[in-house]
Amino acid sequence: MPLSAPRDTLIVAFDRTTDAMAMEAACRRDGVPGRLIPMPPQISAGCGMVWKADPADEALVMDEMRELGLSPSSLHRIMV
Repeated sequence: MPLSAPRDTLIVAFDRTTDAMAMEAACRRDGVPGRLIPMPPQISAGCGMVWKADPADEALVMDEMRELGLSPSSLHRIMV
């Protein structure tokens, strides 16, 4: 099976694993697109887990974080 071509991706890093897990639970509950993944090697910040989403969904992701009272340790746009 061929590998898919890298795509522009929004990566939201967290300081604490508990924040990353809270984000995952809330996004699943509320239908916010994306998923929790290990920290990509291009980034070296945060707790080691990041939220990966399509850049087009950045406003949805940030709104969800505000509702949860979470702040990202950093935001990145990388090819994954």
